[in-house]
Amino acid sequence: MQILSCEHLTKMYKHRKQEVRAVDSISFEINRGEIVGLLGPNGAGKTTTIKCLCRLINPTAGKIMIDGKDVVRYPHFAFEKVAAVLEGNRNVYWRMSTIENLKLFAGLQGYSYKQVRNRIDELIGVFGLNDKINTEARFLSRGMQQKLAIACALIKNTDILLLDEPTLGLDVEMTHEVRNLLKQKISDEGKTILLSSHNMGVVEDVCQRVIIINHGKIVADEEITKIKEFFQVNTYTFEVEGEINQGIKEEFTQKFLGVKFSTDKTETHITVDLKDSMKIYEVLDILKQRNMKLLSIQNIEPDFEDIYLKLVRHEK
Repeated sequence: MQILSCEHLTKMYKHRKQEVRAVDSISFEINRGEIVGLLGPNGAGKTTTIKCLCRLINPTAGKIMIDGKDVVRYPHFAFEKVAAVLEGNRNVYWRMSTIENLKLFAGLQGYSYKQVRNRIDELIGVFGLNDKINTEARFLSRGMQQKLAIACALIKNTDILLLDEPTLGLDVEMTHEVRNLLKQKISDEGKTILLSSHNMGVVEDVCQRVIIINHGKIVADEEITKIKEFFQVNTYTFEVEGEINQGIKEEFTQKFLGVKFSTDKTETHITVDLKDSMKIYEVLDILKQRNMKLLSIQNIEPDFEDIYLKLVRHEK
């Protein structure tokens, strides 16, 4: 069942007496309980879209519907239904402690401390903030600030959660931890999530579907598995002994698509996209004719990050 949608959403800014279309008439729908990734390069319009959806800024044109209500006309309904983590960890108050932030965001939603005390204790435990209850946000580590920002969004207990770069600036270990929290805690509660991130690993692991925008327009809106199937090619890496000369490289480049070479002192890896898997025998014939010793062949699964880059660069 649909819970959030926008139709021909447009946002324009004036920059040096010129109008810039940050978001250019985009339309999409998100179903209740769905986790959707919002992807795009810097300046594509992701953050502007999220700020329009939660009604922090007014769209120039278009319609936004949340749970059947027009929140362009009635923005207070968005405030009741939507919580957001904006641009990493910027939505917490730096001079307030962990527990003060949680009490504040609960209070903004109309909850008293008595009503949410158990919920606050639960979130503090889940996010590992027990030792930082009375620490001001500005003195927390970047990872702890990020966790607090997500906890402050969750304490509002809204149906929809908009996350703009929730893993921004985190190290690998902390990113993995936040990823697990998103998958286990938030999805278990049936939240509807729109997640914007440059971390392809997080998006691929957490989201079922992605919306990719570039220059303010949607260039793809599909389930991740279907996008990968659409871009499925038979990609192989041939490991050969020693280095290969420029003539062989040119021969591969002329005959095959997506050819890449990587060489060290003892071996060379030749990566080739073969739409027809039978063309593998043509590769083997070239290697045989050139008296090159084949060490191994490996079939490579399509990489979601490469697919994303193909979509964005094609739009450009």
